[in-house]
Formats: sequence, C-alpha cells, structure tokens
Amino acid sequence: MKKLPIGIQTFRDIITEGFVYVDKTEIAHNLILGGKYYFLSRPRRFGKSLFLDTLKDIFEGKKDLFKGLAIYDRWDWEDQYPVLRVSLGSGVEKDINQLFPRLRWILEDAEDDLKIKCDSENPVVCFKELIRKAHEKYGKKVVILIDEYDKPILDNITDSEVARKMRDAMKNFYAVIKDNDAYIRFVFITGVSKFSKMNLFSGLNNLEDITLNARYGNICGYTHDDLLTVFKEHLEGADMEKVRLWYNGYNYFGERVYNPFDILLFISNSHDYRNYWWSTGNPSFLLDMLKTRNYFIPHLEHFTASEEILDTFDVDHIELIALLWQTGYLTIQERITDDFGVNYRLGVPNKEIQLSLNSLFITYLTTQTMEKLSFQKSLLNRIKNADLDGLKEALYTLFAAIPYSHFTNNKLLEYEGYYASVVYAYLASLGARIIPEDITNLGRIDLTLQYEDKVFIIEFKLSEKAPGNALKQIKEKRYYEKYQSYENIYLIGIEFSREQRNIIGYEWERF
Repeated sequence: MKKLPIGIQTFRDIITEGFVYVDKTEIAHNLILGGKYYFLSRPRRFGKSLFLDTLKDIFEGKKDLFKGLAIYDRWDWEDQYPVLRVSLGSGVEKDINQLFPRLRWILEDAEDDLKIKCDSENPVVCFKELIRKAHEKYGKKVVILIDEYDKPILDNITDSEVARKMRDAMKNFYAVIKDNDAYIRFVFITGVSKFSKMNLFSGLNNLEDITLNARYGNICGYTHDDLLTVFKEHLEGADMEKVRLWYNGYNYFGERVYNPFDILLFISNSHDYRNYWWSTGNPSFLLDMLKTRNYFIPHLEHFTASEEILDTFDVDHIELIALLWQTGYLTIQERITDDFGVNYRLGVPNKEIQLSLNSLFITYLTTQTMEKLSFQKSLLNRIKNADLDGLKEALYTLFAAIPYSHFTNNKLLEYEGYYASVVYAYLASLGARIIPEDITNLGRIDLTLQYEDKVFIIEFKLSEKAPGNALKQIKEKRYYEKYQSYENIYLIGIEFSREQRNIIGYEWERF
C-alpha cells in the first residue's frame, strides 16, 4: 500500500518515494498546449503547489518521473525550458518594509535554480533580470510559475491601509511579466483569491482565468472516482456515501471534488469523521467582516451572486460572499443564465463546512463557546424525538444565556433578522438539511428543517405581543402542501420580542 502524501508538495518526492499520486498530467498537457498565460484560484490546501511543481518538472524535461502517467508519450522531453518559480506561501509580512526583503530572499532560490545572479537588490529589477538573463543563458523562453500570489495581501486583509500598500507593491512586481512577453514561454499564477485583474494585473489582458473553466474543473482536488480507484485500498470498509456527504461537493464545473487534505487525514485517522480542513485555517477574518454590517446569516449560505460580485474582489471593495466562495467556505451549487447575464447560486459544499461555519456563526451571534455544545446536543435530541415542547424550552434557554452586554456593545445584533439567524445557525450546526426562505406556490417559508423522516416548517415573527400570527400564516398559506410526501410534518410558529430579547410566543401543530 502506497504512502499518503500528507504535506508533500514536491512531485519528484511523491513519485520516487512511493506516495499515492492522482494523475493530473493530462490536464497539465492540455493546459500547456492551449495557451500561454493562466490564472487559477482555489482554496488553501487544495493541491495548487503540487500542480505547479508538476508543471516545473514537465518543462524541465524530467521524463523518468512521468513514466506510466498520461503525459509520458505525449510530450517532447527534449524540449526543455528554464523555469522561474516564485512561491509566496510561507512567512507573514505585516508591513510593506518587510515585503521587499522577503521578495528578494524568495528570488534567491530562483537564482540558485537558474544558476544566475542578479545585479540589483531591488526585487522588481531582479525579477526582470532573471527573466532576461535566463533567456539569454539557455537560449529558450522562460516559464514563470507563481504560487500563492495573493498571500501578502490576504494576510493583511482586515487592515485596508496595509493591504492596499501590499497590493500596489505586488502590482509593480507582477508588471514585470507584462513588460517581458518576448522572453516568456508560459505563465501560471495561483492563489486563494481572485483579486480584480484591473487592480493587480494591470496590462496582463491576455491572462486567462481558468478558475471556472469546465475543462480544468478537476485540475486540483480528488474526484469520487479517484477515491474508488486510486485510494481503493486505503478506503476499504469506509461508508463511501458518508464520506461523500462529509467531504465532497466543491464545484468548479468539472466533476465535484474533495479537498485532498480532508481525504488524506481521514484515511490517516482510521476513517474518523472530523473537521480536518477547517481546523487548519484561521477564519478570524470572517468574524471581523461580520461585525461591519447586518448580515442575515441564512442568506450567506444560500446566496445568488452575479459574475460581477465574484470577479470584482479587491482591497477597496471586499464582498464577504466573494471571500467566502474564494476561500472554500461556499461553493457554486448552480449556474443560472437569464436576461441579466450569468449568476451563481452558492451554498456550503459539504457537512464539514456546514457544521464548522455555523459553529463560527454561533460564536459571532451569541458569544457562546463553552455552552455551545450543550445547546447543540439539547436541540438535536428534541429534533430527533420531535419533542416540540422541549424544543421551545431549549430555544428559550439558549436566548436567555446570551449576555446582555453582547447586545448593548453591538447594536448590529438588534436587527430583525438576528433572532432567525441564531436559530438558523444552531439548527444548521446540527448537520440537518436546512432551507431558508423555502419557496412554495403561495409564499416563502422562513425556515424548513428536514431530519430523517421528519419535516419542520418554521415561521418567525418579531413582535412585542404574541398574537399567534406566525403559526396562522403557515396554515393560511398551506406551506405544508410542499411536503405532503413526508409522514411527519410539524408546523412551528415562533415570535420574538426585541425588548425582551427572547421568545414571547411559540405554537406548534403536527399536520
């Protein structure tokens, strides 16, 4: 049984040391033949660095490494090129004065690889020198591979002034590519985010963004078929449908894919279902952004975004939805084309993200950390057993436990959608199927929860009295008709008071 390549980003090591490898070389071959300048955005730990290293070995003609792989008989291994690789993945620069020495230090690796010495200590000038001197020395055009191009900016995304300076400095650095087209054979740039080309790659009009190109939808990540074939021995005995539910779901218009990091750690941990990918990240920037405006939490996980929203991300124009998508907390569920152009319906990719993201939302909405698990267990027990009176008690206790100071110190939390957002985040964190603003022929259900053979139809109202209008609306608009195929349908009307900051009306019926 081959070893698992956990943390291995060097193609040579994977091949020569007996690690599992999912063959991406056919995609690489098509990419090289299809164009010259490429950009790819994928979330962290998705295999971007390994793919760049694979490209490096292809262009350098390392034929022996590719024996048995798709590209082996299709590539002219005598046609070799100098490769200039720049990786910004390590280190954190919190000041523009730290960035330039860091860039110059990174380029020293390229000097060693190419056996060329820069005359200038200025990283922009050195970058230009390396391209031209490599072309002159080797008599071939240069291949440029840039990994994590956006990291200096993303590391400072919550400090707009520093992030802006980082962006402008990197813009000058990348402008070297545009000015040296005559010396360049191929360019591939990867990162987590899709910063506006106008603001970061000004002049690189021919930079082809393949992030949502179906031909390259599986350029990174593992497909379900990869799990059934390449990882067959490692996943023997695993419930593959449960694995799919927990970790599959990222959609870039090829076959939906898994984050490799999840699968490798799932196997390494004896098929134990945990939040592997989530636990390695730092979602604090999400909490910082949530505090800036009134976000209705259910909308964040079920949002229809235009191409403009997803493509105009920049330091001066940060859309939380775009950031959630680019960083892997949301994925595209459906592409919609209408009279207004192309739009994308977004949603959480899998159970791992649903549980983890909503747990984060709970922290933001309630400050509940220590007691969060107790509330989750209580709610899940009520839902499993259809204990609707107990559900009222659990929700009332939950809201009563939110500190008064949390409201007085953050007026953003007193908007009408706050109460529905808390209920939504808690219920979604249980792993149940949640549909906010569920459309019927007579209106929209505020919240539908499906668990096993049970459906819970929930309507929220904000009122200082409890006249019972929430349940009345469900019945008058016959929301239950959409789910008559279910044996157990429960109608729940919940009314909140902004003044009391809790439930003041709660009615339910079994249909």
